[in-house]
Amino acid sequence: MRPYVYMKQTIDFLLALIGMIVLWPVFLIIAIAIKTSSKGPILFKQKRLGKNKSEFYILKFRTMRTDAPQDMPTHLLQDPDFFITKVGKFLRKTSLDELPQIINILKGEMSIIGPRPALWNQYDLIAERDKFGANDIKPGLTGWAQINGRDELAIDSKARLDGEYTEKIGFLMDVRCFFGTVFSVLSSEGVIEGGTWAKNADKESVR
Repeated sequence: MRPYVYMKQTIDFLLALIGMIVLWPVFLIIAIAIKTSSKGPILFKQKRLGKNKSEFYILKFRTMRTDAPQDMPTHLLQDPDFFITKVGKFLRKTSLDELPQIINILKGEMSIIGPRPALWNQYDLIAERDKFGANDIKPGLTGWAQINGRDELAIDSKARLDGEYTEKIGFLMDVRCFFGTVFSVLSSEGVIEGGTWAKNADKESVR
């Protein structure tokens, strides 16, 4: 294992801890908004695959109604907007729904940068990532694929980019992904709910 990978674990923990301390007012505001605008829990957890395809539960702010189907990618829903709450629409567009994954990083289940964790039943994506060794590292809050197409990417393209990150993993690569993500989030670049590439894309959970 490369020396940077060991350093990366420490960097991830320290940055996640700082993030949790700095962003707690944002967490509180979002929690209140979710709780007062729709019925259901504040957080949504879902089974995902981590390093070496080990299972863990990813955390997100709940963005959908409680009667939305479980473990189903957004593109398989006939009308995704029907299930997304008003607050949830804003959270998904700004990616603020992903903030609770700071907890997953503190627990050592995720990294800040890495392939986005696949749903346990996204067999096609998992199989494609196996070809490139992308299932052998910790998944991330954001990654190389996310700044190179995000929801617009077909599964084979996404897996190839995840493999490229795995091969080139390093400090400069992580810095590039981090600042690329900031730009993508601010511009909402590549965000599609059941759009053009949806049938082949690695869509996130319905919540």
